[in-house]
Amino acid sequence: MEYWSSSSQESWGKKEKEVYHVIHKVPYGDGPYVKAKHAQLVHKDLEGAIVWFWKAINAGDRVESALKDMAVVMKQMDRTEEAIEAIKSFRIRCSKQSQESLDNVLIDLYKKCGKADEQIMLIKQKLRLIYQGEAFNGKPTKTARSHGKKFQVSVKQETSKLLGNLGWAYMQKASYIAAEVVYKKAQMIDPDATKACNLALCLIKQARYDEAHLVLEEVLKGKLPGSYNNKSQTRAQELLLDLESRQPLLLPPPEVMGLNLDQDFVDGLERLMHEWAPSRSKRLPIFEEISPFRDQLAC
Repeated sequence: MEYWSSSSQESWGKKEKEVYHVIHKVPYGDGPYVKAKHAQLVHKDLEGAIVWFWKAINAGDRVESALKDMAVVMKQMDRTEEAIEAIKSFRIRCSKQSQESLDNVLIDLYKKCGKADEQIMLIKQKLRLIYQGEAFNGKPTKTARSHGKKFQVSVKQETSKLLGNLGWAYMQKASYIAAEVVYKKAQMIDPDATKACNLALCLIKQARYDEAHLVLEEVLKGKLPGSYNNKSQTRAQELLLDLESRQPLLLPPPEVMGLNLDQDFVDGLERLMHEWAPSRSKRLPIFEEISPFRDQLAC
């Protein structure tokens, strides 16, 4: 019979715990935040997880993570409005560095529950920070996380992503020309197949079928990053079938005849451009590239 020493048993127990935490992606400890993550990820008890997340926030235990994770769980449970109010109420307890990621969670929540106006306002606020050189704490990149993996995001990529989100929000308001200008701006900065499909849909809504066809052809022929993704190919093919089923119209639909680009924001952007002119220290390189198009900017 084989006997293990107490030290060997302790070592094995420690390794077993480490494997457990790696498999279930839960943190170490026994505080309310850890208990919330166990309820969420191990026991799949979302209601119980929310209770423990609230306890973590009230106890000051990893407040930033608890608030963001709780919002994600609430979104899963279709308690989006509650999640929005929670972030608005308790973000004051979080660090300055965490505010940007909380804004990203809010934008996603606004999109989920169809609050296009709130989404547009917050996206513009984040774009202002970029224009002013204040995003990413003044650094050219930031570390982001998706599905447990860390990766670097550049200011250029973030700007294009925000403009893409802004374009989609305008689409929800049937402001198709505004959406078109924003999507084109985003594609100039960092093109991809997803935004191309959204731009094509925007052009279809304006009965500009030939232009939409050209955009979709770029995706179907693999000319844009992400074109070979199955989801992008499927969506492009669906949009092409929809486009081909429509009859050309002599005039665009009434809702796209006017262009509502929020003139006050455009004017504000112009003032910022003039402020940057004497000192270029805060002006990030990407805006040197897109500044010739600023008169068209729809955000």
